[in-house]
Amino acid sequence: MTRNAVFLNVKEILTWLLSLSVLIPVYLLIINSLKTSSEANTMNFKFPHIFQWSNYAEAIEKGNLVHSFFNSLLMSTVSAAISILVTSMAAFILVRNKDKWNKFIYNYFFLGLVAPLNYVSTIKVLQTVHLQNTFTGIILIFATLGIPFAVFLYYGFIGSVPRELDEAAIIDGCGLGRLFFNVVFPLLKPVTITGFILNFLGAWNDFVTPLYLLNRQEKLGMINSIYNFFGVHFNDWNMIFTIIILTVLPVLILYIVGQRYIISGMTSGSVKG
Repeated sequence: MTRNAVFLNVKEILTWLLSLSVLIPVYLLIINSLKTSSEANTMNFKFPHIFQWSNYAEAIEKGNLVHSFFNSLLMSTVSAAISILVTSMAAFILVRNKDKWNKFIYNYFFLGLVAPLNYVSTIKVLQTVHLQNTFTGIILIFATLGIPFAVFLYYGFIGSVPRELDEAAIIDGCGLGRLFFNVVFPLLKPVTITGFILNFLGAWNDFVTPLYLLNRQEKLGMINSIYNFFGVHFNDWNMIFTIIILTVLPVLILYIVGQRYIISGMTSGSVKG
């Protein structure tokens, strides 16, 4: 066996060992979600005596997960769509007109990646415009939180789109709107899907923001429902494991479907700029 073959085998073994750090907790979650309450409380790796598939139906009903799922879906989808639409147009202008003011605006957007959200002033603003404790208010906040990173992604990707396409479209009679939406935007598919998925995941997984801005149980999403469910069923670990899996599953499916776009979008955005 050659040295390169030995190195590849060792590398593969190390990769599998590192993967166990992720696979073992996932296995523990799944196997204990199918046990009775007394069996799950021991938190061991043994198979249950009888697989309790009814745990999932019971968790959905007790945790009101159907309603919470559609709340999370509404907030995450709409906020990600707004963020993508706004940032794609803004980044196009910033890239195509690189004067000192646009450079300042880009750096201002970039500060949003490190500046934390001030919940006190945010709540005051929402109360002033009568959007506190509304889906509209929380959606706008999520969209705003996703803008800095989306601008960063689009800024790098649009820089790789040739300016000659703009000139050819303008010669053919395209206005600025048609130029962007009919010519440039279709070329941004990888970074658009990347930005949408990452903003969607950010809104879906946000626990603190809805906790402060929404004070009605019927408007909370799935992440907050886990917190409330745990407070009621803190002794039923099989139910807790079950609801965690049900919450993570939609996000996992979305990530798997869009994984290749995320990789290409992130790579393009990191090279150009």
